[in-house]
Amino acid sequence: MSTPRQKITGKENWIEGKKTNNQSFSYGPTHLLRHCQSMCPWAWVMFHFATSIHPSSHSNTERAMAKPENRTNLASCFVATVFLIFLLIVVFIVYFTVFKPQYPKIAVSAIQIPSFSATNGTVNFTFSQYASVRNPNRGTFSHYDSSLQLLYYGRQVGFMFVPAGKIAAGRTQYMAATFTVQSFPLGLGPTSVDGPSSVGPTMEMESRIEMAGRVRVLHLFSHHVEAKAQCRVAIAINDGSVLGFRC
Repeated sequence: MSTPRQKITGKENWIEGKKTNNQSFSYGPTHLLRHCQSMCPWAWVMFHFATSIHPSSHSNTERAMAKPENRTNLASCFVATVFLIFLLIVVFIVYFTVFKPQYPKIAVSAIQIPSFSATNGTVNFTFSQYASVRNPNRGTFSHYDSSLQLLYYGRQVGFMFVPAGKIAAGRTQYMAATFTVQSFPLGLGPTSVDGPSSVGPTMEMESRIEMAGRVRVLHLFSHHVEAKAQCRVAIAINDGSVLGFRC
């Protein structure tokens, strides 16, 4: 059974009415809204407008509350970006000042001719060169394509490969190279220069040592580096003694 509706009493008795059969009746909530809509259309429009504005006021409040949070996130992103840029600048400065790859330094300390022979305008001898190679880098220098050449007026008369090896960071390695130079005529170049009267005629030769390899920095970056040294050597033709050299 349905529960009978209660009449609206008190000040709201004006809602009551009479049916045609003289029976009293009362409005429920739904009927009340419909009655207001029919009796006061302008009031219903105002009510509908007020209820439609109410959700937007909530959204405006939520947006106003979200603005500080968005500003905080934006500030955090800005600070993080500035920090990363500063960190990259520091890394680049340290890399190019401390870990920047440098070319090894070659210094020739001595040149000797252990054996020498000159007959009928040709000479053959044994050539020895002593040098030191310093690695100024903070990484190991691995050389694999190195050689020593001996030239007489631009023509190669002697050649030797330098064995591959490694030079630790900041270390100096001493090297000695000795090889035999086959006979070649002295007439290949200009007339031999006369030395002091006690020495006799001399010849000038050029030695070139080249070293190539790579340097690994921080075990991550590998760089190709080269080192070269050229020396001019004055040799007495009478006995093959080295009169001097300049690099």
